[in-house]
Amino acid sequence: MAGQPHGARCRGMKYRFQWNFPIFFSPHNPKRLYACSNQLHFTENGGQSWETISPDLTRNDPAKLGLFRRSITKDNTSVEYYCTIFAAAESIHETGVIWTGSDDGLIHLTRDGGKNWSNVTPKGMPEWMMINSIDIDPFHPGGVFVAGTRYKLGDYKPYLYHTTDYGASWKLITTGIDPAHFTRVVRADAKRKGLLYAGTESGMYISFDNGAHWQPFQMNLPIVPITDLTIKNDNLIVATQGRSFWVIDDLTVLHQLSEDVAKKDFHLFNPMDAWRMDGSQGRPSKTEGTNHPGGVTLHYLVNELPADSVAVKLSIYDANGTLVRTWSSTSKEKKEQLEYKKGGNTFNWDLRYPDGVDFDGMVLWWAGVGGPKAQPGQYEARLSVGDAVQSQTFEIKPDPRSEATTEDMAAQFAFMKSVQDKVSEAHQAIIDLRAIKQQIKAFTDRLPETGQETLRNQAKAIVEGLTAVEESLYQTKNQSNQDPLNFPVRLTNKLAHLNALVGIGDHRPTQQAYAVKAEIAAMIDDELKAYNRIISEELPKLNQLIRESPIDIIASPEKIKP
Repeated sequence: MAGQPHGARCRGMKYRFQWNFPIFFSPHNPKRLYACSNQLHFTENGGQSWETISPDLTRNDPAKLGLFRRSITKDNTSVEYYCTIFAAAESIHETGVIWTGSDDGLIHLTRDGGKNWSNVTPKGMPEWMMINSIDIDPFHPGGVFVAGTRYKLGDYKPYLYHTTDYGASWKLITTGIDPAHFTRVVRADAKRKGLLYAGTESGMYISFDNGAHWQPFQMNLPIVPITDLTIKNDNLIVATQGRSFWVIDDLTVLHQLSEDVAKKDFHLFNPMDAWRMDGSQGRPSKTEGTNHPGGVTLHYLVNELPADSVAVKLSIYDANGTLVRTWSSTSKEKKEQLEYKKGGNTFNWDLRYPDGVDFDGMVLWWAGVGGPKAQPGQYEARLSVGDAVQSQTFEIKPDPRSEATTEDMAAQFAFMKSVQDKVSEAHQAIIDLRAIKQQIKAFTDRLPETGQETLRNQAKAIVEGLTAVEESLYQTKNQSNQDPLNFPVRLTNKLAHLNALVGIGDHRPTQQAYAVKAEIAAMIDDELKAYNRIISEELPKLNQLIRESPIDIIASPEKIKP
């Protein structure tokens, strides 16, 4: 279709294709692919043949079609072609309603699939405007939004136009945009009437009233030319000139935002549904190379800061009303703390149930105490400030790429939860027995060097028994993450390692996994029985000997050893 090789004079070409000519599928026929030169073409057989359905829709000015000249070289490689269609779109409302915009300032419309075309260029629009983007108005069949630029002519004003009557009349909608920020693209949000996004040479703008008023929408986006915008699954994707792609991955907050909401003391927005991604498919829970989190993102407002003693909480409940997890501003546990500020706040739940029990300095090899992933289903988020509560529901959806059934994921969850519970039981025993050993040491250190042999021997036996349990449950020599390479892996590490394996993907645990779990859990239970016997039988004996001894439980200063 291009007609002639590079180097030919543009005016001699039958079809003039811009370097980045528009190419797009029909929203009504997935086999119909449009392509734009200075005319509009389509194919329905994958490009084997093309049909042209328009005349030249540009000014076709001979003065713009000569060879592009430079002082040293003569360049003519498509990017320098002019009098081409630079933007085009087919209506999402009506088949065959197609809009085109040229790089020399003309807007055309057909309402019958290309049989008849009308020049609907806005009256009063400056000539030689480059029509940079065309976006169908999702709420008006005869509506379209147009972004134009004239910066190549030294005109840096923004130009955004809107029509609702098939181009019979147009409205310039640029109030609030910096007069030196020339516009490149405008997109309408199909979920909220009047919500528009505009990309300019110097950043982003947003309008909540169909372009009657604009305000900067920059946030952490660099001041950079915005060359294109698209909305996908309630995510706003931004293409920039030289600063990569940027994404606002939850536009639902903007859909829900209103003056009434903004005036509330606090408000929890309805979160987007989440996907329970199958890790075995190569999809990490956190996008590599970015700070993009997986899971459920909760957005909430706190406009009136409560007293420090008043708890602000976020909680997750399953479909049965059972508490899954909670975070509080007054929690002393770091993992369960909720930090917030006045105004808008964001919190991410990674779909994990609470972690199991760990302890200071714990080192496990390829294992951990993290909670299992929540299963697909309906959930409820609750925001509470003191006694006042607001709630919103959302769904966790299964990974569409996964072959696992609901029953498979339920079996995986039950398995991992039982493993976590057993490991936590053992780790809590380690925490407790270490505390007991410290108490015993603190007391026996004050015993006289002679005498009280019975008491001393009982204390020693208990410490040795507790140490034997501890060393069977956990490798106490581990000091760094590499130490498990040098010292044998103990029981809690072995059992917790099962979850690291079973948690890959969404699959039902294997029979071997169940067998290994039963074997290791039984060994842990034996150690816990030994621990409980010491606590229930031997420790009371030691306490009785202490009570019968003349040693003061709390020593006076003169009796404390230096």
